[in-house]
Amino acid sequence: MKSISIRLAAWYALAATVTLACLFVVGYQLLEKYLVHGLDLLNRAEFQQIRARLGPDYATLDAAIIDQRIRETTEYASVLFYIDIDSHRQDGILFYSNNLQQRPIPDVVGKPLYNAKMKGIGALRVAEFPLPPFDVTIATPLRQVHKVMDGYVEVCSWLLAAMLVVSVAIGFALSQVALRPVRLIRETAKRIGSDNLGERIPVGQVRDEISELARLLNQMFDRLEYSFNQIRRFTAEASHELKTPLSLVRLQAEKLLVGGDLAPAQEEALQMQLEEVARLSRIIEELLFLSRAEARAITLALEPQDPVRFLQVFAQDALVLAEHHGRQFTLTCEGAGTVAFEAHRIRQVLLNLLANALDAAPRGSLIKLHSAIGAGVWRVSLEDQGAGVPAEQRERIFERFVRLDNRGERGGAADSGSGLGLAICRGIIELHHGWILAESGADGRGLRVVFEIPQASRTP
Repeated sequence: MKSISIRLAAWYALAATVTLACLFVVGYQLLEKYLVHGLDLLNRAEFQQIRARLGPDYATLDAAIIDQRIRETTEYASVLFYIDIDSHRQDGILFYSNNLQQRPIPDVVGKPLYNAKMKGIGALRVAEFPLPPFDVTIATPLRQVHKVMDGYVEVCSWLLAAMLVVSVAIGFALSQVALRPVRLIRETAKRIGSDNLGERIPVGQVRDEISELARLLNQMFDRLEYSFNQIRRFTAEASHELKTPLSLVRLQAEKLLVGGDLAPAQEEALQMQLEEVARLSRIIEELLFLSRAEARAITLALEPQDPVRFLQVFAQDALVLAEHHGRQFTLTCEGAGTVAFEAHRIRQVLLNLLANALDAAPRGSLIKLHSAIGAGVWRVSLEDQGAGVPAEQRERIFERFVRLDNRGERGGAADSGSGLGLAICRGIIELHHGWILAESGADGRGLRVVFEIPQASRTP
């Protein structure tokens, strides 16, 4: 069982039921002992009555008078008592009650009180009383005691079953109450993200293990918030500060090219320098965008638009790019409606995905762009026919600076440029309150990148 609530409820139910069962066992023994003791008192009372009936001269009486007197006393109680009297003066039993049918009650040497069994009668509680020169043995059936104890066992069994059910319910309710602070910690921790690092777990006034855990987690979140802010500040400031010197480097290099006083080898080196400066500037812009996107510092201008018309315009450029790279491109659309999105941001996502697909797909292969509107979402997928991406790396390709080998290890819409394109795609889609993922293409070939945007997007 994975749930702590279920485990706590089970432990509570088990502990309560076992405790009650132990009490029932002890109660069984005490009740049985009490009932048997009651039979012993009955046997003693019957002996007292017999002794009183015999009178003080019982030792001088002959057997016939003793038999007559005892039968007058015991005959009415023959259902309850079994009596025999052993005489030390004669060899054998002096008196049998009629219900014994001339059979002696079993004797246990050295025990005045004991249990015995007789054929045709059943279990008996036996008591031996000395009445010199006689030994009086009186037995009472244990049948009613056994019936009471059987009823006790039946009642206890039903009570144990009821206790198990009730204790499970009570245990689950108590576990819900006891674990409420833990659920509050979990829910608060789930809400705390890169865009919500300022929220903290509420801590009660009671100082216990859970409140100490909440304080410890809040301290950890404080450290994480400080570290995140430092990283964001460094990324933003570094990106901003690097833009100016790079612009100056580019301007100076362009001035040298315009002058025309350079040798061909120098001009080629300068052209390569300008390309690298442009690439570096692009990386800085992308890092700055990602930093601001993660901090939710970007406000999108969401406008309700027709996705089909938007994709048809994009498809014209995509078809030209695909033909230029020797690939084919198709667009299919399903459903109709309007979706609130920022056109140039979604176009940026599609261009990044298309560029990666063109780089991954073999020449002459087909790249498919599919759009579907329905169930309150706009779903877009772009699929290539490359070698694909292993399942364990499909989540990683959306991380920063992740670039997989384009010669077979990757072969899908993975990022082969700066390693930031797909990270930017995810940032843009998340700003639209959507999600993006990569999966295997049709028939296990290639890679399909899918993103969804809710039709009723909110302005972040």
